[in-house]
Amino acid sequence: MANEMTSAPPDSVQCPVCFKDFRSSTINGHLDICLINSVTDRSASTVTEESEPPEKKPRVCAEAAPRSPGVNKPAVRSSSTASPTSTAVFSMFQPNKSKVSLQSERNDLLSGKQTAVNKQIKRSLLNEAEPGSAAAAATEPVKKQPSKTLNATHDLSPRTRLPTDKPLAETLRPNTLEEYFGQSKIIGQQTLLRSLLDSQEIPSLILWGPPGCGKTTLAHIIASTSKKKGTARFVTLSATSTSTAEVREVIKQAQNEIRLCKRKTILFIDEIHRFNKSQQDTFLPHVECGTVTLIGATTENPSFQVNAALLSRCRVLVLEKLSVEAMGSILDRAVTTLGITVLEQDQANPKHQDQTDGHEPKIYIEQKALDTIAYLCDGDARAGLNGLQLAVQAQLSLARPSGQDGSFQEILVKEDHVKEGLQRSHILYDKAGEEHYNCISALHKSMRGSHENASLYWLGRMLEGGEDPLYVARRLVRFASEDVGMADPSALPQAVSAFQACHFIGMPECEVILAQCVVYMARAPKSVDIYKAYTNVKACLRNHKGPLPPVPLHLRNASTKLMKQLGYADGYKYNPAFSGHVEQDYLPKELLGANFFTWTPSDP
Repeated sequence: MANEMTSAPPDSVQCPVCFKDFRSSTINGHLDICLINSVTDRSASTVTEESEPPEKKPRVCAEAAPRSPGVNKPAVRSSSTASPTSTAVFSMFQPNKSKVSLQSERNDLLSGKQTAVNKQIKRSLLNEAEPGSAAAAATEPVKKQPSKTLNATHDLSPRTRLPTDKPLAETLRPNTLEEYFGQSKIIGQQTLLRSLLDSQEIPSLILWGPPGCGKTTLAHIIASTSKKKGTARFVTLSATSTSTAEVREVIKQAQNEIRLCKRKTILFIDEIHRFNKSQQDTFLPHVECGTVTLIGATTENPSFQVNAALLSRCRVLVLEKLSVEAMGSILDRAVTTLGITVLEQDQANPKHQDQTDGHEPKIYIEQKALDTIAYLCDGDARAGLNGLQLAVQAQLSLARPSGQDGSFQEILVKEDHVKEGLQRSHILYDKAGEEHYNCISALHKSMRGSHENASLYWLGRMLEGGEDPLYVARRLVRFASEDVGMADPSALPQAVSAFQACHFIGMPECEVILAQCVVYMARAPKSVDIYKAYTNVKACLRNHKGPLPPVPLHLRNASTKLMKQLGYADGYKYNPAFSGHVEQDYLPKELLGANFFTWTPSDP
């Protein structure tokens, strides 16, 4: 009867949406389904779809529903009567829809992390779920979904594993020191830095090295280790796009982390040399007191690009260019991860037939091709991995089904393919950086040592790297007087002529002219007498105590009558008027008898 009250179990809990009683062990699963049902029904009533929407079901059936003894309400309600009440109750859940979404994600009813979910799947799950088996229905997708994911992971082909949305170097970036190759001198097993990293006692560091040597990767490994152990918070910024205000905000957050969570902050600044001196000063007090642990990465010499005060608070680590052996290890790890089979030199045909199931092409690569990448990438792991990715993707794009069953023919990446994908348009060289000064110094010293082959090599390194030929020509003019000097007086006209010729015709035609001048200077006899003598003159002037001695009167020019009356040019002996040597003093009295060709600054 409608007025008859049905007794509920003592541990029953009433659903606030549909007013039905459930056991405490099943109420959570039912509540999630009931809330989703309400959301889908409300959206279906306001949005018109192309296909006819399914018929809306009443939340409470016309039969008598069990009620708890303490509630004095009729047990039977029609759908029209129950709708306002359930809507009013449901309104308290409506303002915060994120909690409903989180609960549904927790039970895996809303599969994936996308915001748009298939509504028909949700309705089918709700229709199959009974009130008594709500918990079982809620947990059923959790049992099925992971198995599909695991099977898909094992079935990945090289085409699927090869990234298309980002470079391969970024995809395969190591997360542990065991996968980090090529810098054993600074992070080897017995090094001081390795022990500090293992103990999470990370000092402030400046990582200095050429591009692609592993500076950013080392910082990410430190970040990954810190996140796993929960010892520090890691923040990454780039000096090319970060303002001082953003840096101050990060430092403010770091201060809060120390005060509230007792957790340090590791701040990684990529390309730190892009910050000017005043911007770098922002870090000084906070690195000094330990608010942040600074890790800066730079390709420029920190002696010139980083404040001396900041350098004194950091440890500078010099990362070397990766060796061929290290590049080989990196490439081996890459092809293993991608599932590409490496063919040795004695293998004419591929032997492994279990790489894919026939619906994807089997990919092989010659060992010689990997060796070529290791040699041509010039120690740049980023260039090597991306060149490998480009070569493989180019061959994959040419793959076509070979049979009626849709199977693909085998793909073999050869040495010619990687050479085409790794063409270098320039040599590692920076006209405004340290490599600029390193190469010109090597050229100068090779010519001084009369090593013509080394001189030509360093000249080529500079010109092929994009150096201004006039800069090299000016240095050759200087070399002609500094190192050749009076041993071959024609060296200076040779250098000046080379400069003028380079100015007339420019690159690339003037490269032969510079090469000729470089070889001439390397083969010429050397004399530094002029250079040393003038250096002694400068030292004499700088070390002189008191006012400089006046010019002797007989050496002064008497251009006016007054000057002649004062004794200017009095007693001067005009040399052409004498047939022999003229005895006359030309130095001040304090320097009479000085010989700057043999004089040293220590002489009185």
